[in-house]
Amino acid sequence: MKQFTTTGIEDQQAQRKLIALDVDGTLVDHDGNMTDEVMKAARAVVDAGHEVIIATGRSLGAALPIVEKIGLTRGYSVCSNGGVTLRIDPTLPQGFEIIDRVTFDPRPALVALRERLPTAKYALEDDEGNFLATERFQDASFGSQTRTVEFEEMLDAAAVRVVVFSTDSTTEQFGEAVEAIGLHGVTYSVGWTAWLDIAAAGVTKASALELLRRRLDIDHAHTVAVGDGRNDIEMLAWAARGVAMGQSPHEVLAAATEVTASVDDDGAAKVLRTLV
Repeated sequence: MKQFTTTGIEDQQAQRKLIALDVDGTLVDHDGNMTDEVMKAARAVVDAGHEVIIATGRSLGAALPIVEKIGLTRGYSVCSNGGVTLRIDPTLPQGFEIIDRVTFDPRPALVALRERLPTAKYALEDDEGNFLATERFQDASFGSQTRTVEFEEMLDAAAVRVVVFSTDSTTEQFGEAVEAIGLHGVTYSVGWTAWLDIAAAGVTKASALELLRRRLDIDHAHTVAVGDGRNDIEMLAWAARGVAMGQSPHEVLAAATEVTASVDDDGAAKVLRTLV
């Protein structure tokens, strides 16, 4: 892995690129704020004709405001950690359409987690984009209001994304508990706090981006990804140029080919300015 620098970079505008951008901790800080510098840099790569793809753990409703803010009026967005892929087109009735939605049976994972983490809060995005949750569990990344249900009702849903939040454990302890459970048939990542995101087996930001890369007929050598979280590890390893934000955990840094400045120092903008 090399430290990011703005000099000597051969990655120039001549070739159309697929540029995958995480949102939280990358384009916006952990209070949800995007600086003018980051917004201008993101709009510049969009205007340059590159295929800019928002690739986020956020669900559809929470991703769309970011798509709009960076001026992305046509193209694609990967939401729910790869579980949902959108095609953005202003001629469509809603301005977008869902072209892929990958679901899974959440019952085995939920039952195992509930046994090990009985006091945790649980939320589930279903195959119609609704959010079901226990104990009034609400988060900005859901992009819609949750409907409070009994835990047992969640077991029968077709899930796109399951979220588990526990305030009784540190991130490390939470990760150890998940490892001990031995989740099977799903893909999962532990967040910055005691937060767990679960998707269908094999579904990650990277898996959705690879399908889009083939659809767009862009050479893998011209792929770029920027992210900061554990749910970005596969994406950063997938990209020819995978850039980790400066505040990323060590395992995220290890997956990247470069490291830029932190989100507080407009690290994403520094990367994006090298692409125009």
